[in-house]
Amino acid sequence: VQLAESGGGLVQSGGSLQLTCKVSGISIDKRVMSWFRQAPGKGLEWVARIDTRGEVTDYKDAEKGRYTISRDNAKSEMYLQMNSLKPEDTAMYHCAADWSGTLKGQGIQVTVSP
Repeated sequence: VQLAESGGGLVQSGGSLQLTCKVSGISIDKRVMSWFRQAPGKGLEWVARIDTRGEVTDYKDAEKGRYTISRDNAKSEMYLQMNSLKPEDTAMYHCAADWSGTLKGQGIQVTVSP
């Protein structure tokens, strides 16, 4: 099983990024998918999740209206569109093929400069 994140990088405050999670080795069709992040010196934090069909989404309160989670089961991919980025969004972002973050990828760095 492999989850591979891409699309991160350095962006200025107010900018946007779209993260992609490519999953291989398992079918994601019946799996709730999630995004987590870990800022330097802090623990793993849940950011967003999406149900199996992509019809129901949920977000950390601070990210509502700025982040959009989506998925394409046919491509075995999940996405996180991040807009109006702030320096406090700087973190390693991980995708997960579950609710808890137990089955997650190695992560992709997102850095937002002031």
